[in-house]
Amino acid sequence: MPARIRLLLAVAIVALSALGGAAYAGRAAATSIVSDLPVADLDINALVGAGDSDKRVVETAYEQVEHSYYETVDAQRLVDGETKALNCLITDCIKRPRTVGHGPLTAGHATGSSIHDLALIEGAIDTVNAHYPGAGSKSQVTDVAVGGMLGGLGDPYTTYLSADAMRALDEELKGGNFGGIGVYIGKDPKSGAILVDPIEGNPAIRAGMRTGDAIIAVDNQLTAGLPIDDVERRIRGPRGTIVALRVKRHTGNTVATIRVTREVVHVPSVRAKIEDGFSYVRLSDFGQTSAEEVRDAFVAAKKQGVKGYILDLRNNGGGLLDAAVDISSLVVHHGTIVATIDRAGHREVRSASGGAIDPLPLVLLVNKYTASASEITAGALQDDHLATLVGTKTFGKGVVQSLYELPKGGALKITTARYVTPNGRDIQHKGIVPDVVLDQRVDLPIIDTPADKQLAAAKAILRQKDQQ
Repeated sequence: MPARIRLLLAVAIVALSALGGAAYAGRAAATSIVSDLPVADLDINALVGAGDSDKRVVETAYEQVEHSYYETVDAQRLVDGETKALNCLITDCIKRPRTVGHGPLTAGHATGSSIHDLALIEGAIDTVNAHYPGAGSKSQVTDVAVGGMLGGLGDPYTTYLSADAMRALDEELKGGNFGGIGVYIGKDPKSGAILVDPIEGNPAIRAGMRTGDAIIAVDNQLTAGLPIDDVERRIRGPRGTIVALRVKRHTGNTVATIRVTREVVHVPSVRAKIEDGFSYVRLSDFGQTSAEEVRDAFVAAKKQGVKGYILDLRNNGGGLLDAAVDISSLVVHHGTIVATIDRAGHREVRSASGGAIDPLPLVLLVNKYTASASEITAGALQDDHLATLVGTKTFGKGVVQSLYELPKGGALKITTARYVTPNGRDIQHKGIVPDVVLDQRVDLPIIDTPADKQLAAAKAILRQKDQQ
């Protein structure tokens, strides 16, 4: 299942992310770095005029992808992606009498000249605005064009986030309360299915939704082909209203309609307790406050004299790179946590930030939905032999996204680098194999229950270490 690479809550998380990759392939900037927008090489005012905000969005997006993407960009793929997206948008318009004579768009030929190729992209938008009035407003056409341009790269983690999507992402990374049903959602880049991961204690899981279920329709609107943020908007709604979700179960391939009453949804980052003499901390994502929450939980447990620590990263699709470094630094005293490598081969080492609290002995629980920032922490602690990993092989998302603000409140999430563990392991599409491989279902109701044999194995390992 794809990685949580774009994160937007539905309450929605569109990987951020992730949710992209697993149930989290959309999950919001799963290993995202929030970056300042570099000064464009092109003269924006000369090309598009200072007053045209939609054209500034297009120009800025084109320039930023060309400047920052972690691989060499083939401009023809950007042009083709935009053309494909706009043709999908205007399909219905072509059938209307007033548009007779205006068929599908034809992709222009990119030359590699920024000015020429940007003009092709803008020209296609102008054509749609001029000849297909039913396609939507100028801003709506621009959004589709930019999304299609990025989609041409074939990278599920490089996406355009609308202003609404950015607000949702900002909410999730900061933590807090949201209106919705309480699920993470993401698009599987292979099948296109909209997959869910319900958040414990919230309406969706109480209504019977389970991790890995696929949303086929929202209030009878099919989700096939819809952008993930459109699905998220349809799921969200006023508190007390009901949304009908038609879902395909992750087991048995059965289809059911689930009616969920929307509520104010609380999204916890950390759930912590002391059980059987051990500190158990379950981390749902790597947000702005996650490192502090984990630290507080471990410090409180240490004061209680616990015999060991368990950090549960199962179903955690990632979040902020800084959070991964800071959480790893609770255990790693000094040295490399992760190294990122950009298109030019420049290597940036992120080292332990200091202030380790030694929550040892330590077991990390991981599974196939452990992705991105979670894998950074798992890889660092495994390489330094500071934790025992228990569970199943992780997802394998070894690339990093950066967020760049755009005019009008939207943003680009661009894959800007790949990363390697302290020992130089590239885990992209490979994942991390735990020290103790133990398979089990990934349903949230199993986690932290007597049926959770992975958690039981973690406790057994800690008991053994305590007796040594």
